[in-house]
Amino acid sequence: MFNDFIRRHQLSASFATVAEQYYLPLAHRITQQVEHCQQPYFVAINGCQGSGKSTLADYLASYLREQCQLNVAVLSLDDFYLSSEQRKQLALKVHPLFATRGVPGTHNVQLLQQVLNKLKQGETNFCLPRFNKATDEPEHITNWSYISEPADLVIVEGWCLGAVSVEPSSLHLPVNELEQKQDPKARWRSYSNEVLACDYQPLYSLFDYWLLLKAPSFTCVYQWRLEQEQKLARQNKLAEHKIMSEAEIGHFIQHFQRLTMTCLQQLPTKVDCQMLLNSERDIERVIYKTSS
Repeated sequence: MFNDFIRRHQLSASFATVAEQYYLPLAHRITQQVEHCQQPYFVAINGCQGSGKSTLADYLASYLREQCQLNVAVLSLDDFYLSSEQRKQLALKVHPLFATRGVPGTHNVQLLQQVLNKLKQGETNFCLPRFNKATDEPEHITNWSYISEPADLVIVEGWCLGAVSVEPSSLHLPVNELEQKQDPKARWRSYSNEVLACDYQPLYSLFDYWLLLKAPSFTCVYQWRLEQEQKLARQNKLAEHKIMSEAEIGHFIQHFQRLTMTCLQQLPTKVDCQMLLNSERDIERVIYKTSS
């Protein structure tokens, strides 16, 4: 399993050690919970861009399918981004910054709710959406993943999954140049904050277990996102015209800065498991919440 997984995710050989030391104990904890759950067990993974959310989710799914014979469904919040045309309409209606995918408001939350409810109820014969970041558009439905059997475990990863809204007054001061110059009246971030409270937070009650891949700070995100884009370029050679330059990445991640910083502050005391990362994305320590 390791060799195929390492090749598929373009990882170094040292990943096997990381998986054995950190991922396997987590997989065993989750398995124990699934065994005592009468309905599909929901796991949420939060982490900033490039922190390794999709790698962890895919590893857990691969291991639990092969070694524990569990039916595992994996979703990414990114797969529920609105199309560029839908975001263009939102940009015209609310604020120009909503043309760029990223913050709450740019996801199809209604579709996400429908899919999660179906999985929670053990339904089958439906598809899980997929989004292509290289083209910045949803994949055609023929490329979506088909659910043919009830899921024992559902893993959902997302960069803002678990974030809660903040007091509107805290939004007044900009956190970066993008907010200062392109959202001086705070309309973009205020609308996103409102949508987060009304549409996203109600979904959180579906989840049984929360995990945080905790970056040391937001300053790491640029390099991590750059590496992620380079990997994306290798995997999508025919769509290189959509791959972002270093300057574009620097601008792009500013859309995520405020909420990423909020998650780093909010979530450590709320999650069931924290994987503390260093600036090289290595796991330095894992903290599990103790039972009360």
